[in-house]
Amino acid sequence: MSRRCMITGKGVLAGNNVSHANNRTRRRFLPNVQDTSVFSEALGRKVRLTVSPAGLRTIDHKGGLDSWLLATASSRLDPDLRKLKDQVEKVQAAKNAA
Repeated sequence: MSRRCMITGKGVLAGNNVSHANNRTRRRFLPNVQDTSVFSEALGRKVRLTVSPAGLRTIDHKGGLDSWLLATASSRLDPDLRKLKDQVEKVQAAKNAA
């Protein structure tokens, strides 16, 4: 599992452990990313995402997964989310045409 949030883009950072004697050893700061399911109202199903808690709050703040996808430029989305956005746009277009 890649340690990157699909919503915010948060990833692994690197730094040092510094001892009392000022010895430095390299370490990694891992983001708190979780595999979770988020419901898409347009598609009528749950979608599996790897997101951080900040990413979940962002989705909630924007009014749900579909609203967030439609409000975000495709160039800023994860490749997997671009496909999902295309599906949501297709369903929205069919809904508006009917």
